[in-house]
Amino acid sequence: MAIERLVEPTAAHDDAEEERIEISLRPVTFDEYIGQEHLKSNIKLAIEAVKKRSDGSTLDHILLYGPPGLGKTTMAGVIAHELGASLRVTSGPAIERAGDLASILTNLKDGDILFIDEIHRLRRAVEEVLYSAMEDYKLDIVIGKGPAARSVRLDLPHFTVIGATTRTGSLAGPLRDRFGIIHRLEYYKEPEIEQIINRTAGILKTKIEPEATKILATRSRLTPRIANRIFKRVRDYADVNGDGIIDKPVAEKALDLMEIDRLGLDPADRNMLKLMIDNYGERPVGLTTIAALTGDEATTIEDFYEPYLLQMGLLMRTPKGRVVTEKGKKHLQKEDEHLQNKKNMI
Repeated sequence: MAIERLVEPTAAHDDAEEERIEISLRPVTFDEYIGQEHLKSNIKLAIEAVKKRSDGSTLDHILLYGPPGLGKTTMAGVIAHELGASLRVTSGPAIERAGDLASILTNLKDGDILFIDEIHRLRRAVEEVLYSAMEDYKLDIVIGKGPAARSVRLDLPHFTVIGATTRTGSLAGPLRDRFGIIHRLEYYKEPEIEQIINRTAGILKTKIEPEATKILATRSRLTPRIANRIFKRVRDYADVNGDGIIDKPVAEKALDLMEIDRLGLDPADRNMLKLMIDNYGERPVGLTTIAALTGDEATTIEDFYEPYLLQMGLLMRTPKGRVVTEKGKKHLQKEDEHLQNKKNMI
């Protein structure tokens, strides 16, 4: 069984307390939502337009895509709050049959928001039911079986679907075409991550010094969810090994203990890059080969390892495969030297 990585950008749903804290940290208004300015300005405009109309129209269906942990679910909650609408949350894998979707849709009310996470993982039969529901607000269901079966079309309330996906390429064309607003969430800038860390510190009533904030921001993989998760672990370290205040030495010691390096890479990232260099040198390496080297699934490499490594210029895609860049090699060398210096000091 795979061990969960601290820098994994997926949400940790198996720990009720962890999930409760994560929800409490989520912003509920556009003013509280840090970053993604282009997305916010476009969604704000669409919401204001809907509010000004008196014809009962609803917000266009919205598709949010990008790497995990950047705030797609949070944005759905903000949109619902700004509209004064109810939010129903589900996910692609959770809707196993067309009947499951029909049950969800018939319980919605006019103006409600239906958020579907991992929408690219909807089954084909479920997708086909969703097409007419999104476009015409109609639900086609079949009653009975065999020769006696008959099709019935039900009217649905006017609702808005917000879909979230990390893989737009896996989304069926007809489904993608039914979204009127499509936006990509980009990785955050370090100053934005610093704002998020300071906001989290305020909510959790923890004192953190500016230098420590900067260190945590540089190691958070430009991802808010990871920034909050690392902050909570560093806070634990400060409570146990200090006076609860997060300063530069405390932050560095805690991050060294977690083996998160100065670019936010953890042992799994560094191991993958080293295996590629040691076994293939300058030659490109195929995705399935990397998966075999690391023992991970190819989709895990593609969805969770690659995006940040590519963003930071440590890994490069070529037509023949993946290659570790010179920047990646220099980073690994520096980290090895840093680790050796630490060992010599002990």
